[in-house]
Amino acid sequence: MSFTIISKDRFSENVFAMRLRAPDIAREALAGQFAILRIDETGERFPLTLCDWSAEEAWILVVFQVVGASTEKLSRMDLGDELADVVGPLGVPSEIDRVGKVMCVGGGVGIAAVLPICRALKQAGNEVLSIIGARGADMLILEREMRETSDRLIVMTDDGSAGRKGLVTRAMEEELRAGGADLVLAIGPAVMMKFASEATRPFQAPMRVSLNSIMLDGTGMCGTCRVEVDGVTRFACVEGPEFDGYAVDWDLLLNRLSQYKEEEAVAVERSRTCDCGSRGVREG
Repeated sequence: MSFTIISKDRFSENVFAMRLRAPDIAREALAGQFAILRIDETGERFPLTLCDWSAEEAWILVVFQVVGASTEKLSRMDLGDELADVVGPLGVPSEIDRVGKVMCVGGGVGIAAVLPICRALKQAGNEVLSIIGARGADMLILEREMRETSDRLIVMTDDGSAGRKGLVTRAMEEELRAGGADLVLAIGPAVMMKFASEATRPFQAPMRVSLNSIMLDGTGMCGTCRVEVDGVTRFACVEGPEFDGYAVDWDLLLNRLSQYKEEEAVAVERSRTCDCGSRGVREG
């Protein structure tokens, strides 16, 4: 089976969206799941959350930020190019129940991961308040789609260039004080999810986070996705990616995530300078 790129968009300098032909995955996908991609036969496996899909049209949509060599190579692929492998859907699907008022919080590229869950929660009959944030307007993605799937949307940017100025936690605390929530879901950078969990804790609302950003091989065998939850080692690839935000050992997780920043930067630079058939980016 060929996994062909059928559309490509560039949201910002390092953030891209691609539709891939993947009929089997599109037929079975559920909110909260992900797929494992491999660009070529010598490439590494890496996970991307499913942002959207169509069983009828046989495609899945992934949104990714260039953070390592593989995502850098993927960003240089173009319409009609084929990936060696796309495996999925993987991961435990989100629990979608009718609970009442739901607060969905997305930060940066995490907005792409929170979108299908918000849509499913809305379809289940919940009242959905969404809060999305980014450093600035140029990093804000999928605002229209989030607005369409929410009863109300609040936009926050660090510099005030779109929506309100401030962090998503500021809006969260205001809304929780004003009306509470029956469920809070946060997806974004690990540090954002940590502080979103702490902002929610005083209000005692159930708190879910998605640790898709720490996954690598998708099977739990590499150990990259291990996380301490209630003092027990769990693996986000196979037991998640969603966990109780109050139970995650965020300090341990953040310390481990920072260990390989230099190596990631070197890998990206090598990928950009190697003679490997790179192409110019076409925005579609």
